[in-house]
Formats: sequence, structure tokens, C-alpha cells
Amino acid sequence: MNTPTKTNASKHGATNLSRRNFLKGSATLGGGLVIAFLVPGANRFAAAADAAASSEFAPNAFLRIGTDGRVSIILAHSEMGQGVWTTLPMLIAEELDADWTKIAVEHAPAEQAYAHLGFGTMATGGSTSTASEFDRYRQAGAAARAMLTQAAAARFGVEAAEVNIADGIASAGKHKASFGELADAAAKLPVPDPKTLTLKPRKDWKVIGKRTRRLDTPEKITGRATFGMDVQFDGLKTGLVARPPVIGGSVKSLDDTAALAVTGVRKVVRVPSGVAVIADHFWAAKKGRDALKIEWDAGPNEGLDTDKLRESFRKTAQTDGPVAATAGDIAAAMKDMKKTVEAEYNVPYLAHAPMEPLNCTVKIDADGCEIWTGTQFQQFDQMAASRITGIPVEKVKLHTMFLGGGFGRRATPTSDFVSEAVEVAKAAGMPVKTVWTREDDIHGGYYRPMFLQAAKIGLDGEGMPVAWQQAMVGQSIMKGTPFEPFSIKDGVDSSSVEGVADSPYVKGAANHRVTLHSPDIKLPVLWWRSVGHSYNAFVMESLVDELAHAAGKDPVAYRRTLLAEHPRHLAALNLAVEKAGWGSPAAEGRARGVAVHESFGSVVAQVAEVSVDKGSIRVHKVTCAIDCGTAVNPEGIAAQMESGITFGLSAALHSQLTFKDGQVQQSNFHDYQVLRLTEMPVVDVHIVPSEAPPSGVGEPGTPPIAPAVANALFALTGKRLRSLPLSLPA
Repeated sequence: MNTPTKTNASKHGATNLSRRNFLKGSATLGGGLVIAFLVPGANRFAAAADAAASSEFAPNAFLRIGTDGRVSIILAHSEMGQGVWTTLPMLIAEELDADWTKIAVEHAPAEQAYAHLGFGTMATGGSTSTASEFDRYRQAGAAARAMLTQAAAARFGVEAAEVNIADGIASAGKHKASFGELADAAAKLPVPDPKTLTLKPRKDWKVIGKRTRRLDTPEKITGRATFGMDVQFDGLKTGLVARPPVIGGSVKSLDDTAALAVTGVRKVVRVPSGVAVIADHFWAAKKGRDALKIEWDAGPNEGLDTDKLRESFRKTAQTDGPVAATAGDIAAAMKDMKKTVEAEYNVPYLAHAPMEPLNCTVKIDADGCEIWTGTQFQQFDQMAASRITGIPVEKVKLHTMFLGGGFGRRATPTSDFVSEAVEVAKAAGMPVKTVWTREDDIHGGYYRPMFLQAAKIGLDGEGMPVAWQQAMVGQSIMKGTPFEPFSIKDGVDSSSVEGVADSPYVKGAANHRVTLHSPDIKLPVLWWRSVGHSYNAFVMESLVDELAHAAGKDPVAYRRTLLAEHPRHLAALNLAVEKAGWGSPAAEGRARGVAVHESFGSVVAQVAEVSVDKGSIRVHKVTCAIDCGTAVNPEGIAAQMESGITFGLSAALHSQLTFKDGQVQQSNFHDYQVLRLTEMPVVDVHIVPSEAPPSGVGEPGTPPIAPAVANALFALTGKRLRSLPLSLPA
């Protein structure tokens, strides 16, 4: 399809819309079509007058049709590069039969109308956007189409069954009318009961399943797209916060004399997270912050040291912990094993390091609190702002901007960077854009937790695992969050053990025991793209390769045996190895490694082809196969596999955070390295055909790449690497 021009109807990326859950009634707001979606417990519709004034009206909370025929689709999820700006409009366009060139897209305001069906609040995460909206957005399109059809039938003097709709035009015989021409009449019709709506059968799909270019690409290429960092208006100042060099520390004493003498610095204020310097622009704020003289109280992490922490994890793994999965009798089974494999795996703390540094603009006045930021947790942030300011939630207006990367960092239950920005603006008494440098985020942000895992696996005479024992040690990301009651049971954080406790390899062993220790370390940890799967896939798929080697079997053949009762795993595995040419020799000096892992409802298999030159690891090609159920936009799926592989390769080859004397030793991309463009391999993506409901795409591409590379390195060098980032002697 041709890429249409995207327009943003709201100056700041937000608009006021009717609330919704299911279709309940209709209303006319001159000049367009409105279908009101009522949310249980809500007794108001948002700013109908604003809609009337703009001559654009909401067929439902996700859709507006203007008298000019433009179809504006409102996203309940944040666009942070994963492609929902295109995929979700495709769902509406399919049922609406809209003219794709007249589609416009915008982020929704922070309202319960746009609550994630699984999270209960407005949120973007867990690779759930398309899966959670697959029915809701199609239904929104179908409702509008039904009303437009009836309006056309009345206009043409025919039965509704005689009306055909295609590309935004309704027709019957010699009669034709555009959506814009029908909008007012359609608005006067009763809204159909959702139970009466019939969605298109798969065989009639024209949009879903077609490779479709992204709607946000033109604006991002030209620079017209507005990210949080781009927000600017008269009177807006820039703030930088000096935070403790040791996470968890606090200010003991402050001398701000030199900072206030810097040209452009307007104020220095104390906030809960540290000391904020408010200035006319970034560089003045930075120079002012550099000039601050602060004595810090280091706090509980003063002596934190990565090496010592790892050693404590190692000792902890030798003790019994809360049980995540168990069956049979491990001790008895181990006595009868023909062979055992024992291994320890380690992964480091990691930063998210999104390309756009964290930022948040806040304006507090008599009318309320207004926020502009790229966030994954709109309503968490909205409520945090309300608590800090004392302003009612309904008067906290949050504009979701484009996100220059999220990876989980912009989805904090504490709303850390938004809360801080609200504190800064409140203390400063003026509108402030609080900006984090990359060093700020790497030194004092949220991290993927460090983990150590110790495994002992017993093999029978055929080389198959019969006894599987695995101890896991690492911080819980759910403890202390609103998600704890749902995520932690009997001392086990499900996000820590996902991909292990439920692994087909573990479950396939008649005797197995997986335990988890979640040490109480005073470091802020958070989900990181693919969460627990990001490290557990590395451990599990490397272990299975170790087992195959111990059994003297081909790694693919061995997996096929272990996954015999898991057809989706087999389908992805078989497609990947076929396309990679697994049975044929790799190029001279290269070797291949394989991994297959399920996460977020999808199964991804990858084959990595690698070489080594003087200790330097080079990944030349990655062949990837994914079963993600119904493929709504194959173009977007391929892009997300490429993105996930790139992200995972950064962690596999380079990235790590280490602590010494309580301080993070890395600071920016020169020492917290990510994959460089010159290192990017060729990525060949294949989609397993499926008619199942859609499942995750944004994250599942990340977990398999590290083990695929590690397994290829073993095939090439005979050296088993059990720690990330992977490192070979020169």
C-alpha cells in the first residue's frame, strides 16, 4: 500500500473524546457522527462542545469521522516504535472499509475510556496492544460502518442490504456518497447493540494480513513528529536535577551560590529526588547543576559491589528457596541418572537506554495541572500528579507524545520521572521541562535485575532429561508495586521465573524442581524488554544445547524430541532451521546456533550465524521464525523481530551495568555499549501461518538471540559461555 500522510489533529497530541466500553446510545453534535461508548461508573462525556467546534466527531472513543471525510483513529496505547500507530488503525479500517489515504491518527487523552482490557488502567506493555484491541477496535469500525450503511440506505431510498461500502464511499446503483456526506445523518441513528454486529470473516479481509507501511514514518523522517523533548511554549523553563551518586542517598548539605550565578539560571529548588536547577535552557541548567556544591548521605547502597553481590547470589543458590515448580522426587531420580550436567549462568544489571532521554513538561496553574510526556502508564502518572499537587485527577491533563523508545523504562508504577517533574514545577512555581541526561538515567534510573542461576540436570540412557533442578537468584520487579498481589504467590515472582517454571523442557522432565530467591537489595528494578524471558531464554536454550552435546545429538534434532508435544514450538523451529539451511555447512570460519522460546503468547525460533576474529564476535545473519497467531501487519512484525534482535544483541555482546562503592560504573554509550550499525547482521524473518488470535510481537524477538549466538559460538569454538555479555579471549 502507499504510505498516506498522517495528520495530528491536536496541537499537543491529545484530544477530548467520549468515554466508552460498549455501545449504548447516540448523540448528534452538528457536523459529524458520534457514537457514545459508556464506561461503567462514568457519568459524563468528555468535552462534546470541543468536538462540535472542531467539526470532527466521534463515532466512538476510538474513531471520529469529519464532514471532510477524514477518519481520525485514536490510540489507547502509546506509540514508542512498536507500530501501533499503524496496526490498530488497520483493525478499524478493515471493518469500516475506509479510504486508507484519509486515515489520521492521534494518541488518546489519559482517561479510563482507554483502559487496557487486561491491566485495568491505561497502559502500554507486555506486547499486548494488538492482541487486547483486536476485537475492540474491529467492533468500533463495524459499528460505525453499520450506521453509515443505514444512513446511505435512507439517503438513496434503498434497503441497507443493497448498500456497498468501499474506500470510504457508500454506493447503491447509480447513487454514491462519501463518509463525510453521510456523517450527520448517521449520527441521528440509534447505535447498534454490539451483540448484533457481525465482523468480517477472515476470507474477506482486505487490510488485515497485508504488508502495510507505517503511518508515522513520514513525520518522523521529516522531523514533524512531536516527541516529549520537542515540547516548547512561551514561559517554559528547563530543569535538571542533581541526584545522589549512590542510589538511595540523600542531600546532607547544599551550597547553590555558584549555580545561581550562572547566566540563565532562574532558581535552585530542593525536591524529594535531589536538587533541581531551573534555567532558560538546557545548557544553562546543566552548567548550573555542575556548579552546585552538595554533600551527600550515601544511604543503604554505599558499599554495593557487583562482584560481592554475585558471590552472595552464588551462596544463596545453594540454599533452598520458595518453590516455583515441582514434580516427582529430584533427590531419588538423580541417583539413577546415567549422566548429569551442572552449570551456573549469570546475567548483569541492564539499563533501558532509550534513544530519547527521559523528559517531562509540567504546567501547574489555577486551571489544573497539564503534562506533556512520552509515557507507557498514563493513568499512573495522572494519579501521581494529583497526589503531589492536590489537584483532582480530572483536572490533571496528560498529553501522550511520541516515545523515543520505551522498553519498559517509561512504564514505572512509581511514575518516577513524571512525579519528579511535577515536584520540580510545583517547587519552581513555573512551567518546567525536566530533562534527564543519558548519564542521569544510567546512574540513577531503573534497571533490569542481575540474576544467577544454578542448574543440575540428570539424563537417562537416551540422553533425555529426567531430573531437572534449577535455583534462581535475583531481585523481584513486582515487589512493592500495585502488581504484587497478582504477581507474587508463595514468595515467587512470576515475572522472575517466566520461561523457566513453565518451560516445556522443565515440565517435560518427570522430576523437576525450580526455586527462586528474591534478595532484598535497595536498587530500583523494572521490566526490561521481554522481562524475565530476556535472561531466562538465554539460560534455558543454552542449557538445552549443553544437554544435546552431552547426549551426542544434533541440537535441532534434540529439541524436536523434547518439543514433540508442542506443535507451535516445532513449527517455528522447523521453519527457522529450514530457511537458515541448518543441514548444510556454514561458510568457512562460521558456525550456526539455534534457540526457540515462547513469550507473550508467541513462539520465536532463531538461527544465528557467527564468526570470531581475534576474540571479536561477529553475527553475520539471523534467521527468525515467529508464530504470533494472526499476523495483522506482516511488515510491522518483521520490523519488530529486527528490532528485538538488535536490542537483544546489544545485551548479548556488549551491555552491562556494574557497581563499585555503591556507584554505577558506566555512564553513556561509550561504556554502556549498544549494537553499532556496522555490527548489524542480516535478519531474515518468516511468519508461521496461523488463524489463532494475535499474540505478542514487540518483545518476543529479544529472548532467543543471546542463546542462539552463544550456541553458535560453542559450535565454532568448543567454548561454552554462560555469562552475558558474551566474551571470548582474543
